[in-house]
Amino acid sequence: MSLRPVRDDQWDVVAWLWQDFRHDLGVVVDGFPYADGRYRHEWLDEYPAPDRCGYLSWRAHPATGEDAPVAFALVRGLDAPSRIMQAFFVVPAARRDGFARDLALEVIGRHPGPWEIPFQHDNERAVRFWRKVATTAWGTAWTETEEPVPGKPGVPPDHWIRTTPLAP
Repeated sequence: MSLRPVRDDQWDVVAWLWQDFRHDLGVVVDGFPYADGRYRHEWLDEYPAPDRCGYLSWRAHPATGEDAPVAFALVRGLDAPSRIMQAFFVVPAARRDGFARDLALEVIGRHPGPWEIPFQHDNERAVRFWRKVATTAWGTAWTETEEPVPGKPGVPPDHWIRTTPLAP
């Protein structure tokens, strides 16, 4: 795995992967593309910024051997009390052998301090995945809460994993 910060000239690559991310999430959040054929992307439009960063993970393409983007992570709150994993996506062909877990742990490790990781209630794979990542990263020093989605009273609450201070 090669994990690198997104360069200024690579945000278009993230934008292409973003469409795959939102497509995958569409079955969970009843998401449809808009009239221009793209899924919602306002979060992505907030990058890059001083308090945010993005990462791309690369692997050799099986047919060409060239570096191919296989995952991204977007982190916000770099100047806040907690970092937030705003978006995390691994292409389906790379979802095996612990790759996604290792990637998530690498991103978390690059930004020490408190963390928050939100995910959708009905995304069962994300529920299992983020709980395992949290336990690997922080042991028992994390909590999970369910919180209403702002402005969407008719949808299930989001889950939030947050690190907790270790007892003395």
